[in-house]
Amino acid sequence: MSKEESSRSRRVGEQIQRELAELIQQEVKDPRIKWVTISAVRVTKDFSHATVFFTVIGNYEETVDKDILIGLEKASGFLRRELGHRMKLRIVPQIHFKYDASTIKGDKLAHLIDAAVASDNKDK
Repeated sequence: MSKEESSRSRRVGEQIQRELAELIQQEVKDPRIKWVTISAVRVTKDFSHATVFFTVIGNYEETVDKDILIGLEKASGFLRRELGHRMKLRIVPQIHFKYDASTIKGDKLAHLIDAAVASDNKDK
């Protein structure tokens, strides 16, 4: 993949992320996905598929409730159609949702580090 292609797919991914975030917050009425936030979007180089990474506000587990995934999959046709209206793409990518547990893992790691530092300071 050339530098220009990777730059374009990154820019398209960022635009899809912004559009999906707005659509989920303002247009989708499904209560199962009310607290979903889009953390990243990766688009294939041919723009036929987009992997949408999401988190859920208030979820502190490394897994996500299946109802949320079902809600996202059910809304994917609507979201894809709306992306087609809002963006100037020849091909509107198929949307694949994937839960992003990296923020939760990062929080747990930060708490472990804080506890270790506090324990170290306490022993001095």
